Amino acid sequence: MSSVPPLNTDTAPAIIPNHLAWAIIATVLATCLCCPLGLVGIVAIVFSSKVNSLLAQDDVAGAQRASNNAKTWCWVATALAVVGLLLNIVLFATGGMAEYLQMMQKYQ
Repeated sequence: MSSVPPLNTDTAPAIIPNHLAWAIIATVLATCLCCPLGLVGIVAIVFSSKVNSLLAQDDVAGAQRASNNAKTWCWVATALAVVGLLLNIVLFATGGMAEYLQMMQKYQ
């Protein structure tokens, strides 16, 4: 009967999600659906990109903080995207889009 050696947890790399895909998608959707406020998702992208580099430097605590910050900012961008989507639905349903287009034509 062979025995399985115990895993060495000291050298095992930490698995910490970087949330990069979520950050990019939420930023694009929030910017397109809401307004330029959706660009706060860039903060999520920055924190997301820090996770892997901090893990490469063996800074697990720093990578975890960056991951948590990225997740928070992803939720903010996602919330802005949802608010923007709801506003667009309300504008479209109430005919407000026609008024908006007329206003834009006046400015042009």
